[in-house]
Amino acid sequence: MRGLHDTVARLSTLRREAAQGSPANDGRLADIGGFGSNPGKLRGLLHVPEGLEPGAALVVVLHGCTQTAALYDRGAGWSELADRQGFAVLYPEQARANNSNLCFNWFAPRDARRGKGEALSIRQMITATVAAHGLDAARVYVTGLSAGGAMTAVMLATYPEVFAGGAVIAGLPFATANSVPEALERMRGSGGPGEQRLAEIAADASRYAGPWPTLAVWHGTADHVVVPSNADDIVAQWRGLTGIGEAPAKEQAVNGHVRRVWLDGAGREAIEQYVIAGTGHGVPLDTRGKGGCGEAGPHMLEAGICSTRTIARSWELLTEREAKAEPDRVTRIDAPRQAAARPSIARPNARPGVAEVIDNALRAAGLMR
Repeated sequence: MRGLHDTVARLSTLRREAAQGSPANDGRLADIGGFGSNPGKLRGLLHVPEGLEPGAALVVVLHGCTQTAALYDRGAGWSELADRQGFAVLYPEQARANNSNLCFNWFAPRDARRGKGEALSIRQMITATVAAHGLDAARVYVTGLSAGGAMTAVMLATYPEVFAGGAVIAGLPFATANSVPEALERMRGSGGPGEQRLAEIAADASRYAGPWPTLAVWHGTADHVVVPSNADDIVAQWRGLTGIGEAPAKEQAVNGHVRRVWLDGAGREAIEQYVIAGTGHGVPLDTRGKGGCGEAGPHMLEAGICSTRTIARSWELLTEREAKAEPDRVTRIDAPRQAAARPSIARPNARPGVAEVIDNALRAAGLMR
């Protein structure tokens, strides 16, 4: 049980750190309200740049555990970038009544399936926002960190027809956990399904048959909260769902970090994976670069690469001038890594009393009611 208690301790520490540095809404985000039946009981906050043109894109941003929409926006810099580039930003926000740690409930079937709970609430927010502000329904994107990253995977799997692209940061695959104890095991990289089952789970999430949203996966190599093997599982799940081969088409070093790219049948960059060297659990930023990017703090990590700008560039949300303002340092890696097939991870046999011990530990850490 030592690994489980280590995970609980880390989450408790992250919760205290975020609580100490949480700002109130600084006025950049407005409450949308009245967006539908809202079965997940979420709050919706929106940033619309002054003078936004009709037909602009929408970026949906999902914060991590212990965070608020305002805290995430300040750190990652999404609304600041939106002001310069002309797109809207929607922040679904978790309520403490739903999850005492402010995590989106990505592991709960009642909240993480098509037509249910928090996933449906987010879908309703998107529909209402696009209609109210005349946005382009064909250019809706979603990204998030940690539990928000896992919820991003939920939204891409359950409502693929809604999104043109998504980016998961330090997250987990869709529907590999169905309870808090299972969620903690998956965060540690333990007990998950094999690649074929990962794809089957995603395929069962909707009746959609494509074309599929693009996917970017970002993960730090020193992440001890959600271990990096989860990034490989997300890529494997999406490859299996979309029928893309195992080996990446190219592998590069970007600002000192590895970027792998998989192409679909049309030659489009359908999946990309960023392996952020030496970085822990959080959003990779380049706060010291030309013009800066975001604001370093809890879960907002200086990494010499701006995930916010890089993700927006991949979605073609940047003007040509902005895209060229601070080009990435790209070095070719001549021999793309041929990913070895990973065997399915066997599920551990349940033992009497284990669930009770886990629940008691989570309650003691303040992570369960």
